[in-house]
Amino acid sequence: MVTLDTLRAPLFVPADRPDRFAKAAGSGACAVILDLEDAVALDAKETARAALTCDFTELPVLVRINPAGTPWHEADLEAAAALPFTAIMLPKAEDPETVATVARRTGHPILPLIESARGLAAAREIAACPDTARLAFGSIDFCADIGCEHLRETLRPVRLELVIASRLAGIAAPLDGVTADLSDPAIAEDDSRHARCLGMGGKLCIHPRQVAPVRSGFAPTPSELDWASRVLASGDGAVAVDGAMVDEPVRQRARAILARAS
Repeated sequence: MVTLDTLRAPLFVPADRPDRFAKAAGSGACAVILDLEDAVALDAKETARAALTCDFTELPVLVRINPAGTPWHEADLEAAAALPFTAIMLPKAEDPETVATVARRTGHPILPLIESARGLAAAREIAACPDTARLAFGSIDFCADIGCEHLRETLRPVRLELVIASRLAGIAAPLDGVTADLSDPAIAEDDSRHARCLGMGGKLCIHPRQVAPVRSGFAPTPSELDWASRVLASGDGAVAVDGAMVDEPVRQRARAILARAS
């Protein structure tokens, strides 16, 4: 059963394209995110809101509303409250008070998108908010906010901070931002492996052909599975496996690898 804690490759679909809802659900994605924000033109916001539904799939269905302070936010909250969404994705999250307000108004758990310097500064407070189910990283918007390049080395400390904030709050590891380059699915897989290495737990997808590569990127490799099995078969105490010392922290990592495979 897919839960918010186990999301690996949720897929965005524009909420004004109901013809794509079922296709998104059949893509292999673990959840569908109906998008009222970036994927919808300004003159189509009302149409998108009217098309919201959850009855096209048994998968978790989330909705990304428009940020607080925009002309569409209030109507989005009313529409989200009327349907049994699994969660609300809140863009431009910058304080726990807004997270709590959206949760109270809609009755749903919240996935705050950290997309700005203010959001990052408050990430630990937002993660600790009782209404926060899981953090997500809006990397492209974040780069636009602080004026930096969208490069791995630049964003490494941001991703690590979101991982740490989530760990301190005792919630699932954060979802990484999208891979905008659709020219080669291998790019999304490589980005996913990078995010996994930093401790992130999944990645947002913007095209169906990214779903399988993202799943693959977060899955253990055969060599990792083999290593984990041999580590756990090595017994207790400090022993050597492949010439490296193995003790309980190493066994914890091995257990996590096998758990991720399941």
